Amino acid sequence: MNILKINTQLLETLYRQADGGERLRMAYDLRNSCDDLSQRMLNALLPGTQVPIHRHSNTSETTICLHGCLEIVFYEETQNDSCVTAREGDAIYNLTECNRVKLCPIEGCYGIQVPAGAWHNVVVHENSTIFEAKDGPYAPLNCLR
Repeated sequence: MNILKINTQLLETLYRQADGGERLRMAYDLRNSCDDLSQRMLNALLPGTQVPIHRHSNTSETTICLHGCLEIVFYEETQNDSCVTAREGDAIYNLTECNRVKLCPIEGCYGIQVPAGAWHNVVVHENSTIFEAKDGPYAPLNCLR
């Protein structure tokens, strides 16, 4: 029986791997196999990582901050063309920021449930590790910031 301990040693290993990568983040897959019908992972994020604005049309996303401090930034569609954009397939969406939720366990805010279809991204303030869970098999994002 292989038991995975989610502890300081694992998080430090993920931070070292993230620091050695161009994206400044490292995902650790917690699924049993690629055939799992859910997504479960740890995501170690360093300040400066760029997470594109995206949404999950068919599922909510549970995000729990295990360590560190970050913000989940929410956007809504707008007609204003002096805003940020996101892409899904061939469609480009104009978006404006509408809300931020700070996840910082030391301050007492541990997690958030991102509603299905909500445009969002992440701003990382210090080395942070989140647990993410979503319905459905993994599918790469097709989006742009």
